[in-house]
Amino acid sequence: MRPTATRAELTDGDLIRLSTTEPESFGPIFDRHAATIHRYLARRVGRTLADDLTAETFLTAFKSRSAYDLSRPDALPWLYGIAANLLRGHQRTEIRQYRALARTGLDPALAGPEDTVPAQVTAAEHVKALAGVLARLNVGEREVLTLVSQAQLSYPEVARALDIPVGTVRSRLHSARKRLRAALHGFPELDLTNGNDHE
Repeated sequence: MRPTATRAELTDGDLIRLSTTEPESFGPIFDRHAATIHRYLARRVGRTLADDLTAETFLTAFKSRSAYDLSRPDALPWLYGIAANLLRGHQRTEIRQYRALARTGLDPALAGPEDTVPAQVTAAEHVKALAGVLARLNVGEREVLTLVSQAQLSYPEVARALDIPVGTVRSRLHSARKRLRAALHGFPELDLTNGNDHE
């Protein structure tokens, strides 16, 4: 870290290091990543609960910042891991969310009906079918699949976020995709990877 660097130039690791003696330095971590974490949570449990869980994610991160691996410049995978842990206490809500999405096809991470565009209407049947399958996946498969497809994390980042081996990430993802393909055979054009098959 350069002594003359501004807060905007500092990595997440730099800011977390600073925050151990200057707690206010943690603020930019929230500014940088809160919207992304909120979108991820909203898609899984709805916007109202996502508000609370986003706040809880960052409170947990702040309290546990001394355990953060400061060699990691990007804290987002770590934050996703905290959010995923918090979601485990809300599995019923998450399953209800996916069932509602399967019925309506409306993305809960969007602000409201004014955000609906024709392309979303066209994709609604795909969304409904995908959400129905997500509601039936086990929690381990759903966590890995959403972190790869929605959060765009690499396999090693998912492994760090969930504190599991990379081999387990691959195995759960393979199983989830197999179940999705079987259930969604009527939608052969549906991309189950979201273009994020990187190691």
